Amino acid sequence: MASHAIDTAQPQENFLEVRGRHTGILSWILSTDHKRIGILYLISIMTFFVVGMFLGFFMRLEQLSMGETLMKSTTYNQVFTLHGVIMIFLFIIPGIMATFGNFILPLQLGAKDVAFPRLNLLSWWIYVVGAVIALLSIVLPGGMADTGWTFYVPYSVRTGANVSMALLAAFTLGFSSILTGLNFVATIHRMRAPGMTWFRMPLFVWSVYATAWIQVLATPVVGITLVLVTLERTLGIGIFDPAMGGDPVLYQHMFWIYSHPAVYLMVLPGMGVVSEILPTFARRTIFGYKAIAYSSVGIALVGSLVWGHHMYVSGQSYYASVIFSFLTFFVAIPTAIKVFNWVATLYKGSIRVEIPLLYALAFIFHFSIGGFTGLMNGAISLDVHLHDTYFVVGHFHYTMFGGTVFALFGALYYWFPKITGKMFNKRNAMIAFVLQIIGFNMLYFTMMVMGYLGMPRRYYDHLPKFHDAHVIATVGSWFLVAGLLLMIYNVVRSAMNGAPASANPWGGTTLEWKVASPPPLENFDEIPHVDREPYDHTAEASR
Repeated sequence: MASHAIDTAQPQENFLEVRGRHTGILSWILSTDHKRIGILYLISIMTFFVVGMFLGFFMRLEQLSMGETLMKSTTYNQVFTLHGVIMIFLFIIPGIMATFGNFILPLQLGAKDVAFPRLNLLSWWIYVVGAVIALLSIVLPGGMADTGWTFYVPYSVRTGANVSMALLAAFTLGFSSILTGLNFVATIHRMRAPGMTWFRMPLFVWSVYATAWIQVLATPVVGITLVLVTLERTLGIGIFDPAMGGDPVLYQHMFWIYSHPAVYLMVLPGMGVVSEILPTFARRTIFGYKAIAYSSVGIALVGSLVWGHHMYVSGQSYYASVIFSFLTFFVAIPTAIKVFNWVATLYKGSIRVEIPLLYALAFIFHFSIGGFTGLMNGAISLDVHLHDTYFVVGHFHYTMFGGTVFALFGALYYWFPKITGKMFNKRNAMIAFVLQIIGFNMLYFTMMVMGYLGMPRRYYDHLPKFHDAHVIATVGSWFLVAGLLLMIYNVVRSAMNGAPASANPWGGTTLEWKVASPPPLENFDEIPHVDREPYDHTAEASR
């Protein structure tokens, strides 16, 4: 793909090596190197992931027995709110975009860095500030918000919990997301290597591009909405609270105008990761390159128009619900195009089974279940029955956790040798993967069954008829947590003491595999010239 890129079998440096005029921790938190910023994001989001994971674990332990055991109902409300805020705003939304987008995107484009390196560092600092504000809301008077991560009014206006700090945290994190999106759009438009036309870009770049536009266009809407809730709480302005002349349905519209595109903001980069992993381990050109590229843009566009399917029981117009239901089914088309092309890529491929491929296949399996159950929620008559039940919780986690998070783990293993210059322990990785698959499906499929049978979500207790199912789900969470902890241990230990990795251990064909592992400071000694398609394994094999 590139005639002037470095191709070496040995790593040139340690990925923790001090660079620049600063030393120690300052060489990291003041660095404008896109790779270091990507690693800073990775450490940050995985730290919050562990916190959010244990909050969810404690929620499941509460449901192991009927009645009040570990926590009171008010504490349970605060725990699931904090779990949601951490997992959505601090983990999944910045997850793949801010970590692997930062580290891999310039490498795949043949660029030395992102378009605005200092703005890139500022976005991480804003992320840290937002995270600190969220944590402060726990210890300040009033305690953590107990509204759920959606902050629905009028309850979020009237509760005595510390909602304003949580709103400020989400507002601040939105700025970080917008800056990242702006940076990536400019980078993709202006920093591509000579010869890299739009249809010679890797599909991960296409997914980042579509996601970046969602960040730029949709995030300001939720920022404004959260500010209005804060003004209503502090100044008594009647915007959303009906007791003051406001309209709570207006809040739902404004919130979901952002938050449903945010679902695609979370999952589109994961789809890009899968589109990178499959052709590498199938040893063949990806099937339907242009269809996958266009479908990323199509999902971003149509996915921005379906927010009303969250509101079928809110009292909105029936005709509006019909339109939103149609659009919900319509957005499944570009998603199905991706799944078809991924499966077709594997057909008659010379498949090499490795850990990243297993996570990509798990993504396809889980996301397909999440997609089909999403169509169930998109059907108006079914949604009236399923709304606010555990079915929605199970569906959401199949999409976000089984989809996006499994894709993130696949990306972590896939690009781990490139980032660290080390190889991970494959045996531990396999054990962790099996534990995660067993635990995930025991936990969340059981939730969907409970929800279909009528178990409401956000209840800290349950009726006897749901008890056996709750026990199964909770035991599943033990398998899942064990697999996650083993994976994190394996990654950290391998990053420090793993065997040295070559520049291209998987036989990838995109530009990041043409430089040393880990990459040098400015990636390329000489900017490469791109003269072929990104997944041409035939040309790679002829070298």
